Amino acid sequence: EVQFVESGGGLVQAGGSLRLSCAFSGFTFDDYALGWFRQAPGKEREGVSCISSSDGSTYYPDSVKGRFTISRDNAKNAVYLQMNSLKPEDTAVYYCAAFVQCNPSARVNRYLELWGQGALVTVSS
Repeated sequence: EVQFVESGGGLVQAGGSLRLSCAFSGFTFDDYALGWFRQAPGKEREGVSCISSSDGSTYYPDSVKGRFTISRDNAKNAVYLQMNSLKPEDTAVYYCAAFVQCNPSARVNRYLELWGQGALVTVSS
């Protein structure tokens, strides 16, 4: 059975930082690329990070590049998202996800396979 356990969301002021954690089971890092996407009310899903299963290459959209960092712990079957210099426009539900591959130019759903329950991140101005 595939499971994701996400944690670390919350309320933070603009300019602050949060770290999201995601522990997963039912598959391994070899099976999928892992990443995070977010969805704000009334908006489409937006991929915010991805880490390749093959070589650990990371990918970010311009909207978060330089502020967000994805990492993984193979021993713990976990993936993390460090978010710095947060902005009010980063407010969304963040989902840990497994993708067929990392493809930052594609819509999230194109390669999305599995995802967690989501963690709410609220950035106040």
